[in-house]
Amino acid sequence: MTAAKDKMKGKVNEVVGKGKQASGKPSTRAEGRMQERKGEAQQVKGRAKSALKDQIDKA
Repeated sequence: MTAAKDKMKGKVNEVVGKGKQASGKPSTRAEGRMQERKGEAQQVKGRAKSALKDQIDKA
């Protein structure tokens, strides 16, 4: 997956996760927290890929 896709999917997961956290059901709120964390991790992965590509391109 490309860095841009990782970042985009990460942002979508964060937004959906935040929406689930607004639920009145505890299990859905917990699922939302996990999905938000997954999104954050995907964004970190995307940023790392971008940084690595930039370093390779400079070399």
